[in-house]
Amino acid sequence: MAQQVSEFFEDFGYIGMFIHSFIDAIIFPIPAFFTQVSLSMLDPQSGIWLATVGYIACLLGTPVGYVIGKKLGEPVLNKFLKPKWVEKATESFTRNGEAAILIGAFTPIPFKVFTILSGCFHYSIWKLIGYAAIGRAVKFYVVGVAFYLFGQASEEFVTEYLTYFMAAIAVILIGLFYFKKKLDKKKKQQPESQENFVG
Repeated sequence: MAQQVSEFFEDFGYIGMFIHSFIDAIIFPIPAFFTQVSLSMLDPQSGIWLATVGYIACLLGTPVGYVIGKKLGEPVLNKFLKPKWVEKATESFTRNGEAAILIGAFTPIPFKVFTILSGCFHYSIWKLIGYAAIGRAVKFYVVGVAFYLFGQASEEFVTEYLTYFMAAIAVILIGLFYFKKKLDKKKKQQPESQENFVG
């Protein structure tokens, strides 16, 4: 199915890349990655331009996915989950949303999941767009630059090893967020300890 979808959008060139990437950030199940690779294989020198088109379209689609989550996501959650669970999930996503969004941008998990959840849990749309801008830039431009520099020879890296490369970045980010959280917790405990000592 992914191949059929990419072949369909491939016929429209840059416009197809834009449309696929836009709807990928909203609700479409097949990632725009497949169309980007197909078009880059046809013309490797256009790799960076294709990455730019896909990247911009993704950022434009992100707030649309957010609005869908905000308007439709919460009623569905409240219908199937207990209110306390929804409240806890909202609190958790609000507290750790930046980690989920940024790390999620490097995983095979469809990015639309994070745009919709962000709206559903009332996460800051500006933070969503900001972290999406960072994570999605890496994902689009690694593919684009690879094809631009190495041509069709980069197909094996992109199709077979890129997932592992992105997973490694995700693991590093998880570690960084973990240590940041521990450091912040330690900083909060220090003033409390000093107040108790003074008291």
